Amino acid sequence: MDPILVTSKAPSEDIKKANEVLGTKIKVVVDIEKEILVMGCSLHIDCAERLLENGSSGKNLWGANVRTEKKEIDFVSLINIRPHDNNRSMEIQDEMIRARVESVITKLLL
Repeated sequence: MDPILVTSKAPSEDIKKANEVLGTKIKVVVDIEKEILVMGCSLHIDCAERLLENGSSGKNLWGANVRTEKKEIDFVSLINIRPHDNNRSMEIQDEMIRARVESVITKLLL
C-alpha cells in the first residue's frame, strides 16, 4: 500500500487501509508546522519521504504510532532520534512537540 497523505479528517476507509499494513497500529509521521500527516507505512521513513516529496521540512517531521480503536498514541520512532534537536531517544522527549503531534493526530485520525 502506498502511504496516505492526510490534510483533513481522514475517511474511515483510509484509516481501515492503513490499519491493514501492520494490523494493530498505524505508523504515522506528522508535519507539526503544516499540521498534516502521512499514514500507512511499514517504516516511518517511508511516511517521512512522502512528506518531504510534498514540500515538508525534515525538522518538522516526527514519528508516532496510533491505535485508532483504543485512541492511543505512542511517540516512538527511529526518525525521532535527533541529537541536534535535543532528542536523543526514539521517543519524542519535548512535551511541546509531543502535544503538537498529538493535536494533529487527534484532529486528523481520532
